[in-house]
Amino acid sequence: MNNIQLNQHDFAAAVRANQAALRGALAASYDFIVCGAGSSGSVVAARLAENPEVRVLLLEAGGDDEVASVIEPAQWPLNLNTERDWGFVAQPNRHLNGRAIPMNMGKVLGGGSSINVMLWARGHRADWDYFAAEAGDAAWNYASVLKIYQRIEDWHGPADPERRGTGGPVYVAPAHQPKPAATVMLDAARSLGVPTFDSPNGAMMEGHGGAAINDLRIRDGKRLSVFRSYTYPRMAQPNLTVLTGALVSRLTFENNRVTGVEVLLDGEPRLFGAAREVVLSLGAVNTPKLLMQSGIGPEQELRRHGIPVRQHLAGVGQNHQDHVSFGCIWEYKAPQEVGNGGSEATLYWKSDAALDAPDMLHCQVEFPVPSAENAGPHVPQHGWTMFAGLAHPKSRGQVLLSGRQPTDTAVIHANTLGDPDDVKAALRSVEMCRELGNAAAFRPLVERESMPGQLAPQDMENWLRNSAVTYWHQSCTAKMGRDELSVVNADLQVYGIARLRIADASIMPRITTGNTMAPCVVIGERAADLIKADYGI
Repeated sequence: MNNIQLNQHDFAAAVRANQAALRGALAASYDFIVCGAGSSGSVVAARLAENPEVRVLLLEAGGDDEVASVIEPAQWPLNLNTERDWGFVAQPNRHLNGRAIPMNMGKVLGGGSSINVMLWARGHRADWDYFAAEAGDAAWNYASVLKIYQRIEDWHGPADPERRGTGGPVYVAPAHQPKPAATVMLDAARSLGVPTFDSPNGAMMEGHGGAAINDLRIRDGKRLSVFRSYTYPRMAQPNLTVLTGALVSRLTFENNRVTGVEVLLDGEPRLFGAAREVVLSLGAVNTPKLLMQSGIGPEQELRRHGIPVRQHLAGVGQNHQDHVSFGCIWEYKAPQEVGNGGSEATLYWKSDAALDAPDMLHCQVEFPVPSAENAGPHVPQHGWTMFAGLAHPKSRGQVLLSGRQPTDTAVIHANTLGDPDDVKAALRSVEMCRELGNAAAFRPLVERESMPGQLAPQDMENWLRNSAVTYWHQSCTAKMGRDELSVVNADLQVYGIARLRIADASIMPRITTGNTMAPCVVIGERAADLIKADYGI
């Protein structure tokens, strides 16, 4: 072993020993309790633990991330429907021909950042300006958030000092040696009049959009989860306790002030006090579920399950949003290698220049990915997929309770394609996707279009309803804002409840343009900054 490997080995041993000791001598109370070790919670816990005088407890329902399917980028699909996945499934949806589509979500240290496709997508300028307008706070606007991105990034791509940062905890780089399907896609985009960029972030997300090789969280061929970048480097410290197998079951209160959490730790009930605050980073399904089971949410829904109402908040579980996509597939003339986890190029574009942000989100995958309903002998063994997606669908769903117990699953009414405008937008997105895949640039690589092909209007709409799948970007179910459906204020504090904040994708007023990992990191950074300022730490 070289010195770096020895140091890593020594540090890993120190982490294991420290965390075993902390788990064996759990305190009754901590300064801060962070619930959920995903892309936001990992940031909050790590930033608070920077102060050695602050005791932080980080609770994660899932298990350890030291498995090959997490570490190796190409193995990410192997995590789906395993113990590292909550395995959520939306309710049967009449707009999808009665289909009940999977809504996978990470249940492991790192959350989604440990099982996703590792794309770093900052969101569009208009997204963050919308956040600021809804919150009534300029600290959420694009100019402010750009400073956070510059502070946290360690950018290893073409120089862009106005927009990119170096030396931060978040290593980001363009896909290394992208495969032909990705580079040819950029040629095809240019042939359609879509500009191409060095990165899908930066300038590309300040205007009409464009096409680019993806920015990825992969270094030396290995995944970099948010947990590994933020939390793990602090796990040898005595002031940061990280518990896996810890299902947060309820908040505890003194009147309307949160005092701690009830937890099922390896199935056994435990109670932990929070001397200062509890931060919920459980994601857009489990955050509203925990709120409602703790008596915070729509009065009618709580009473339906016999849960005493502590604080009526009509928006808890409402405003559910997600990116929906439709897999268009082409057959290769000859088998092609898959690189960097399989998603190396993307395209964002406006169907109407008057829109404030791109409404098309096209994500390329270097292998065929049909929906279960569209799978069959016509799907090629060797091919590639362009997911024609909707960046800002109008459909809104909701998360409800199936019961009052912590093990009762949430009920997800995703309502995908529930708004007729989304069907029209999907048809436009698929049309553009087919133009891309059938462009002259692809002819040396592609044998034929496998699906959808040229279909009659009614058949194409039916194909859409059978092919719609999620991008796994559930969000917006405890939104930030100032209207009657808002759950948190600009400081991420839950209305009507003291010492409780939310920091995850559920606080988004609307879903961001692109993958949600990077915006969740920003949300975590904002939460940590706000908490530090409030407590002078």
